[in-house]
Amino acid sequence: MNEFLNNIITKSDGKTLEFKRDSASPTLLMKTLVAFANTAGGRLIIGVGDDRQIVGLKAPLDEEERLRSLIADSIAPHLFSNIELITINETTLLVVEVFVSALRPHWLKAEGHEQGVYVRIGCSNVQADRALIAELGRSAEGISFDEMPMAELSKDDLDLVAVQKFFASDWRLDEQALVTIKLLTSYQRRLVPTRGAILLFGKERALHFSDCWVQCGRFTGTDKALLFDHSDIHDHLPQAVDGIMQFFRKHTRQEAAIPLPILREVAINALMHADYSQRGAPIRIAFFDDRIEIENPGTLLAGMTLESMKQGSSRIRNHVIARVFRELKLTERWGCGISFIFSEAEALGLPEPQIMEIGIRIRVTVHLAAATTVFGGQAQEKQENLREAQEYKDSEAQDKRHKSCASEAQGGEELKELKKVQVRGEVDIHILAACSVEPLSSTEIAHTLGHKQLSGNIRKALPRLRDSGLLAYTIPESHNSRLQKYRITESGRAALLTCTSITDTEKERSLAQVRDSGKAQDEHSVGAQVPLLFEAQDEFGEVAQVHLLILSTCSTSPLSSAEIANALGHKQLSGNLRKAIPQLRIAGLLQYTIPEKPNSRLQRYRLTAKGRALLSAKRFSALMVTE
Repeated sequence: MNEFLNNIITKSDGKTLEFKRDSASPTLLMKTLVAFANTAGGRLIIGVGDDRQIVGLKAPLDEEERLRSLIADSIAPHLFSNIELITINETTLLVVEVFVSALRPHWLKAEGHEQGVYVRIGCSNVQADRALIAELGRSAEGISFDEMPMAELSKDDLDLVAVQKFFASDWRLDEQALVTIKLLTSYQRRLVPTRGAILLFGKERALHFSDCWVQCGRFTGTDKALLFDHSDIHDHLPQAVDGIMQFFRKHTRQEAAIPLPILREVAINALMHADYSQRGAPIRIAFFDDRIEIENPGTLLAGMTLESMKQGSSRIRNHVIARVFRELKLTERWGCGISFIFSEAEALGLPEPQIMEIGIRIRVTVHLAAATTVFGGQAQEKQENLREAQEYKDSEAQDKRHKSCASEAQGGEELKELKKVQVRGEVDIHILAACSVEPLSSTEIAHTLGHKQLSGNIRKALPRLRDSGLLAYTIPESHNSRLQKYRITESGRAALLTCTSITDTEKERSLAQVRDSGKAQDEHSVGAQVPLLFEAQDEFGEVAQVHLLILSTCSTSPLSSAEIANALGHKQLSGNLRKAIPQLRIAGLLQYTIPEKPNSRLQRYRLTAKGRALLSAKRFSALMVTE
């Protein structure tokens, strides 16, 4: 009993352990047992207070009988559990031990099989959504998500050229070879691609798995307040590994080395073990000054805990992806990758990596040996690029002025043509800014720019931007697809950066309007003043700084007004924030996440394409001042 007391009672609540003072809340007890059975098993100990004081039970035999009846009447399918009475210092405790169930998912009968399924995340019981419920059922049957057939597709939906390129001469990729590595599977007497095949090499992967991509961000400092640079990787999954490593190298100076072997292993694990059945967010990589965080969708597989992972226990979530990664020699540590990460960190003298369950996502944090900043060589290079871009713009503006004077002398016809070119340039910039946040359809681009439908300028601009390589189709092989969208290319991002600075004429006009802004009282005039506060760099005051901080805070994820205040270091909404948030929304820089319910308690504010483009321009201006 002393061993039990020392090893169990002294521990805190966790994934496989929970303490309750009594059984006065039977629903909470049943949720815990359901979550244990669906996740990794666990012990529920009744008779211990939150302060770990042993209070015991007054009628332990009655409590045991009552608990057995509750389990039988409240949980489906029938849950097998081990219930024991343990006496410590003349005090009796009730211990309920539940193992990972082969009949999962279990649920509370009172809530139904769609709403009553719970899983254990950390020390909390979390209600499972439909995707997670399906994953629980597949794992119980030994079926992996990526092995399932996609009956509506055929072999032609695979990028076989890319497949052959990756495998080179190692395989002769006929149908039998594709079946062997489970890129094709038999379904109703015909061969169809598996989900893993589409995830790995699908021609229209984004159409079927919209969150199967990698979002990389380099942040200034140790939080997500300021995003310095970002990269979206939409390559085939095997190629995405190289894309991730290139992003790391891009933001690493030689004198501030990062543990690339560890990061490569973590990135491969994220790609290989992500739960691609989940919807809502891609794999995310956040590079801070002192650490790198890599997180992927999915909970730990049934029966797995963070402790067992550290000890070398391993299970494969996606069998097809893991097999292909193995054949391509992307992973040579099948089953011991986590152990390598910890042992390599110890050998390099780094702090121990952290593995956490954040909701239904898993985050691995790798700490750096020494803090590294984005300023210095990279900032200097970016400043030089911006300076060259500004010099080019000044030269171009001077040429336009000469052309304007010449056209006036010739009667004005050439001046009209010049105005057309200038208008066309503004439309192009607005479209690129809109698509810099996420891929958009032509209709969505029009709505983002404030049009009810496609205008003539937009209809002409989209093909022109695509032909010039600044925009690209998300479904290049099916131009007229109803799901077609436009995404910005690297050339497009570079072009957008060179167009975000403000001309002298615009600045003078903005300053004049800011000085007169006190006269405007209606909602539209207030909204119009907000961007001018940013444009008037010579009068960049306290209010504009508040606006910029709010936009920066919302640049990573949508936030409520209270969350914005907390992120900016306020315990509650200040007067400046109460005024600034509506101003930014009216100006089109922020927007509601639930526009039809402005007063909803779930309301959040997210950055618009206009707000993101404006914020990007301000960040680079601040960077040049710092240098």
